[in-house]
Amino acid sequence: MILVQQGRKILTTVVLVLVLMLTTACGGGNVAQLDRPSTPSATGSDVAYSQLERGNSPSGQSFGDWVVQNSQGLVQDAYVRDNNKLGVVISRQVRPNEVRPLAKSLAQGFRKNFPNQDLTVLVYGPDKKLILTAKYDVQSNQIQYT
Repeated sequence: MILVQQGRKILTTVVLVLVLMLTTACGGGNVAQLDRPSTPSATGSDVAYSQLERGNSPSGQSFGDWVVQNSQGLVQDAYVRDNNKLGVVISRQVRPNEVRPLAKSLAQGFRKNFPNQDLTVLVYGPDKKLILTAKYDVQSNQIQYT
């Protein structure tokens, strides 16, 4: 009788360890998001900045990831909203006279990925304060900066 109880305890322990290992391995992607420091939202909502995704659509997510990966350290973070708004947080490497050409380049790339619509590129400084807005008008094919 004692041998059966010990066997049950051992079997229960092994099953519990396996379940914990499998759920931890499958759900490990969310851990990195929880470790990020929380700062104010770049979109002005009550959602913490660290909780924002790079895009609210699969294509927006991909483009936001692509911008950060290929910016050679010039862009710290990027997000795409509604496939027509691109927000980027630039690094301290970007000089003030380089912000406008960077915004133009981002608008051109954004236009290629999301054609036939008006687009907005919001450039934020390293302190996450808005420093430049570039609006692309599809009809005039012009970019206006504010």
